[in-house]
Amino acid sequence: MKRLIYLCILLMCSISISAQSADKLYDEGKKLYDQEQYKEAVPKLQAAANKGHKKAQYRLGRCYDKGYGVKENDQKAFELYQKSAKQDYAKAMFQLGKCYMKGKGVTANQEEARKWIKRAISDEKHGDEILKDLRKAKADGEEATRILTLIGKNK
Repeated sequence: MKRLIYLCILLMCSISISAQSADKLYDEGKKLYDQEQYKEAVPKLQAAANKGHKKAQYRLGRCYDKGYGVKENDQKAFELYQKSAKQDYAKAMFQLGKCYMKGKGVTANQEEARKWIKRAISDEKHGDEILKDLRKAKADGEEATRILTLIGKNK
């Protein structure tokens, strides 16, 4: 019985350490990303993303989407956005919706685009910010207008 309890405690500690190291890797990678040191940020973001860190998956997706520190790869960006979005990260949901809307890394699908963008703007933490940024960007370009029209918020 003592052995079983010891194994459970050991397992819980290793899970906790793994989660902490993913957070630490993400924090280090994000700091480098924010300083536009993309080549240095990518390995840290990749390591955190491999551990399932949703923000690292999103941020690494941005790198592949824009060619920051890596060769631009729409398919890889889509896959990373999808992993993050499936963990309910609103910023990734929004980017995933844009991928579906444009057919970037995936076959274009307006219904999927609408679904993911609506989920993003419905998010309690980031939804209002995303919608506000979209409305602000509307004056600067056609893409924001297209997105707002797609989700029925072009007013």
